[in-house]
Amino acid sequence: MAEPTVQPGLPAWISDHIRRYRESNGKDGHMWDASVAGYNAMVPTLLLTTTGRKSGRQLVLPLIYGKTAKGYAIIASKGGAPAHPVWYLNLQAHPEVDVQVEAKKFKARARTITGPERAAIWKQMAQIYPPYEDYQKRTKREIPVVVLEPVTS
Repeated sequence: MAEPTVQPGLPAWISDHIRRYRESNGKDGHMWDASVAGYNAMVPTLLLTTTGRKSGRQLVLPLIYGKTAKGYAIIASKGGAPAHPVWYLNLQAHPEVDVQVEAKKFKARARTITGPERAAIWKQMAQIYPPYEDYQKRTKREIPVVVLEPVTS
């Protein structure tokens, strides 16, 4: 995997999280201290690299995740903002992504889930990070739940 770009304008703590995750191969950064965001717990994070739908650049972000039967789940919450996060719009345009979970790096295909599958994984993710429930209450949009499934070469 080529070294993706950290999107300009990110808060310093996010850029620092990405740097530490990369430099330690996930040893420092995999478990993230969410008190920075107001939730007092350690939560698992992965690094997601998407392809910019306009720029074509590889962009990386740390995201909270949960395990699924075939991969990993992430939530496109943007803190309950009215619009989807840019990374989600990018993976809608380009569902092939790069993922790093701790030291494990792989290519994956992202898909937005719906119905009973979404409900079950939403519940799982809200147990990992309860603020997701508050985020959903803040917005009229249904917050997307995305599953990242590894692609075999």
